Amino acid sequence: MKSTCSAILILAIAAANVHAAEEPVMWKAGVATVSITPGEPMWMAGYASRTKPSDGVISELHAKALAIEDQNGARSVIVTTDLISIPRPLRQQVAKAIEARHQLNPAGLLMNCSHTHCSPVVRDDLEMSVMYPLDVEQRRRVEAYFVELRDKLIGVIGLALEDLKPAKLSYSHARCSVAMNRRLPTKDGFQNSPYPDGPVDHDVPVLRVESGEGKLRAIVFGYACHNTTTGLMQFNADYAGFAQTELEKAHPGATAMFVMGCGGDQNPYPRGQIEWAMTHGKTLATAVEAALLPQAKPLHGPLRFELKEIELPFEPVQRDELLARRESKDVYEKRRAAALLAEDQNGGIRTSYPYPIQVLQFGDDLTIVALGGEVVIDYALRIKQELAGSAVWVAGYSNDVMAYIPSERILKEGGYEGTGAMRFTNLPNNWRPGLEDLIVDTVRDLAARPRKP
Repeated sequence: MKSTCSAILILAIAAANVHAAEEPVMWKAGVATVSITPGEPMWMAGYASRTKPSDGVISELHAKALAIEDQNGARSVIVTTDLISIPRPLRQQVAKAIEARHQLNPAGLLMNCSHTHCSPVVRDDLEMSVMYPLDVEQRRRVEAYFVELRDKLIGVIGLALEDLKPAKLSYSHARCSVAMNRRLPTKDGFQNSPYPDGPVDHDVPVLRVESGEGKLRAIVFGYACHNTTTGLMQFNADYAGFAQTELEKAHPGATAMFVMGCGGDQNPYPRGQIEWAMTHGKTLATAVEAALLPQAKPLHGPLRFELKEIELPFEPVQRDELLARRESKDVYEKRRAAALLAEDQNGGIRTSYPYPIQVLQFGDDLTIVALGGEVVIDYALRIKQELAGSAVWVAGYSNDVMAYIPSERILKEGGYEGTGAMRFTNLPNNWRPGLEDLIVDTVRDLAARPRKP
């Protein structure tokens, strides 16, 4: 009896091995990382209240790239960065170079930033002339950093594409409660304060990338929450950076990558100290570990991607209004009015903005939606409902971060995310009502899903 059982066990193992050997390799993946920490003190991004350049480094800033290729040769690259934004010119220059050097379709390039407020100013004409009081030397450093950053991004994407090897991809998700809605309703309007009864999305989507032999190579995870735990004067990647560090310590040889979600109206709480950023990072990393357990669902092809720009219209603005703004006691309104009056002299003030919407699909198993701008949580919640039927991962802060993108509700309510933050840009006016449906309808079309009844 003992020998019979042993024989059956050997046959079963042999059959399993034959089945595994016959299973076709569905994916290839390549991973690369580069430091993007400035080599000299620079003006830091995110907080208009800062009055001097950076003073040291707490943790390194990184750009990371994951290249993916399906069985038919379709390729996409996901790039994550410890930056405040992805300005439109940066995305355009990187995509153009990668297409020329590596024949990568620009629609397959997804560039996301963590939106850490302890990173350097990235050259962006939408806000540099309005938000930051840069002197000549600091402007020179910002310009030089832009060129260095662009070249590093082109390089790290190239390295990831050159690293393509047989891989297994799987998806799962968990939950994390670091984020809280920050739009507190008061008799004086909506204040930037903790609002525990406001909408949130505590989902933590996780893409697991293994070698053909099952070794963990990359962990791509998302969360919808501002990286604003601190306003220190030292460069650091906030909670998202500490989460990546925790995961890479726990899984030597694997690369952890953070994708910022629709956290425009979400803050980490408590906040104010670097110790809280570390704690939030550990909390998020623990949630990712839960999603890495064996219940992760294998992803199948084909790989499909679409990228479309739609024109989001602004409310009209008159020259007389700009002249009045130029006399404002608010320094940001003055700078903004000056920038727009100069724009008016050079061809006229823009009436809309080319807004990027991207969809990346893994067969029928997973749809990643990447939206530009500082997208509020309403979009993630609605798009997941609209595309119900398979796993849906909604990212904001992707491919171009030009302004807050309020939902229709928040645009009507006003407050910082609705209208107030526009004063820190040179965009002419508030978004015109109707933008939410424009965005969601485009997402649905790109994902080829019918409208819900």
